Parts: sequence; C-alpha cells; structure tokens
Amino acid sequence: MANPYDIAHGQSIQDPNGFWGKVAEECHWYKRWDKVLDDSRKPFYRWFTGGELNTCYNALDLHVDRGRGDQPALIYDSPVTQTLQPFTYSRLRDEVARFAGALAAQGVGKGDRVIVYMPMIPEAVIAMLACARLGAVHSVV
Repeated sequence: MANPYDIAHGQSIQDPNGFWGKVAEECHWYKRWDKVLDDSRKPFYRWFTGGELNTCYNALDLHVDRGRGDQPALIYDSPVTQTLQPFTYSRLRDEVARFAGALAAQGVGKGDRVIVYMPMIPEAVIAMLACARLGAVHSVV
C-alpha cells in the first residue's frame, strides 16, 4: 500500500493544476489566480499567474486569525549558547511587523532587494519575514 506522500506526489505529477489548485485554496489570496500552471512559454513555467498573496501573512497572520496565536511558530534552540527561546505566532507576527516598519521607514518597499547578513538566530527569520511582508526580495548571506 502506498504511503500518503507517494499518493500526493503521484497526484501532483498526474494533475498539477488540480492538485496544486486545491492546495492553494488553503492560502489567503488578495487576488485569486487566473491559471494554476501557465506552460505557454516552456520551459519557463509560471505558477498561479494573476494571483496575489503575501507569504508573510500566510506564514503568521493567517494562523493568528485562525486562533493559533498562542501556539509555537518558531523555537530557537542553540546548543552553542544553551538558549531555548520559543516564539508564538502572535509574538513573531508582532516582532516581524515592528521590523517591517523599521525597514519601510528606511524606504524599503515592494520589489526592493535586501541582503540579510546575520547568523541563524531568530532575528534573521524576523528580517526575512519582514522583507516578505513588504514585498521585498531578500537574500541571506
């Protein structure tokens, strides 16, 4: 008997439009897509053409809106510094929004590029999500 992963993988290969369209319904879209998979310029495929969403909203705010604000969203566990620091969805959303505001005050906006030069600490995740909240592209160094 096939395991759930193999079943889902098979469905995604056999019917990518149906499979990924159904999965995408779980996300919040500001504008619903016109087409799930646009293969009109092979091999330059485009997914969810015409659609607009915000990955930060889907990663944080949506979970808070659905009542999961007090649940852990991120757990920073550093054996080097002996640090264990949990972040709930609400706390992480608030810290990301605060940093997004700081970036916006510096003129960062949709389509801008931001380099994040930090070790893998919670603040790096906050910076990446803040960029996503603003629609800025980030690159981690």
